[in-house]
Amino acid sequence: MLAALPIPHLVALALAAIAAVTDARTGHIPNGLTLPPLVIAPLAYLIFAGPHMAAFSAVAAILCSFLPYLMFRKGAAGGGDVKLLAALGAVAGASFGIETQIFGFALAAFASLALLAYRGRLLATLGNALFLAINPFLPKRFRRVAPLEAMSTIRMGIPFFLGAIIASWLRA
Repeated sequence: MLAALPIPHLVALALAAIAAVTDARTGHIPNGLTLPPLVIAPLAYLIFAGPHMAAFSAVAAILCSFLPYLMFRKGAAGGGDVKLLAALGAVAGASFGIETQIFGFALAAFASLALLAYRGRLLATLGNALFLAINPFLPKRFRRVAPLEAMSTIRMGIPFFLGAIIASWLRA
């Protein structure tokens, strides 16, 4: 399967793999991993494929980082996640980066629900999520604030790597 993939997809898979290992170990995806591809990919496309492909690479980085950036602004994603997805888009294209996001978020959601069910906290968490969703529409006296200890985080490096594998597999 790997031999059938174009070089940009192999590079994107390697980036996602390194990010997954680093994120699992440290909880961070370093700038030294994500920022160089954001610069090198458009330059490589400019040299080897022309200015239109360099522009597509830059636009792909922006498109792939848009949703994660909005999530980052709300505290729902880390900066490393934003830069990783931008780098994947710059290297392998917008469709690859967006597919990686979709599969990664879906895998993370499934794993989170399974873990909550295993810990016996699924119904309480879903109840909190419901109140958080309807809070803006309730009168102030009925609004409920979710306690900080009820919130949890998930490191997205591994789900994004698995999402990149799925996106690559579907292309092979």
